[in-house]
Amino acid sequence: MSRPGTIAIDGPSAAGKNTVGSRLAEKMGYLFVDTGAMYRALTWLAIKRGVDLEDEEALGKLTLEADMDIRCSNSDTHNQVFVNGQDVTTELRRADVERGVSLVSKVPAVREAMVAKQRQLAHERKVVMVGRDIGTVVLHDADMKVYLSASPEERARRRYLEQIERGQTTEYGKVLDDLNRRDGIDSRRTHSPLKPAEDAVIVDTDGVDADAVVAKIVRLIEAR
Repeated sequence: MSRPGTIAIDGPSAAGKNTVGSRLAEKMGYLFVDTGAMYRALTWLAIKRGVDLEDEEALGKLTLEADMDIRCSNSDTHNQVFVNGQDVTTELRRADVERGVSLVSKVPAVREAMVAKQRQLAHERKVVMVGRDIGTVVLHDADMKVYLSASPEERARRRYLEQIERGQTTEYGKVLDDLNRRDGIDSRRTHSPLKPAEDAVIVDTDGVDADAVVAKIVRLIEAR
């Protein structure tokens, strides 16, 4: 089969991007890159420093000052993230980070700096890169583009179960509300809004397990 050098996977929160992306990367021997981890890490740093998450100038400055090291994996669902030498990987799914990341990620100066790093990673290796603007902006010329979708209710259920498994106290209704709020911010932002690339294949993951989604993407690659 013709093997794409870059595979872009986009979609809203809890659509299954990380699980599908990491398993696909492992199957193909590619590098897995979770770009959302970068925005979460910056959100964590902003909260830690007391930076107002609606202060775009301060967030842009913080992005330039932060020393961020993304250690990518071929087999793990999440990348390991270091900020100023500190491993912050376990902090990235905190509830306050979850609530704030869309405010941070919509800032143009923040996205510009992050995109440069993401493109460099794709330049160095064959990658499966997941996020919200990979096929439309970061890797707009990617060899293969996939957009994962799922209903808000299904995505909220997945995120709710993830949080319960991590020992977090939460309610399904609150998770759904937060997810809908984030969807609105991501899809309506002026810079790099969340949307499928025109040439992306849209895959509905409602009621479909990750391995079946991976298998479908592999079939699409084989049919190229």
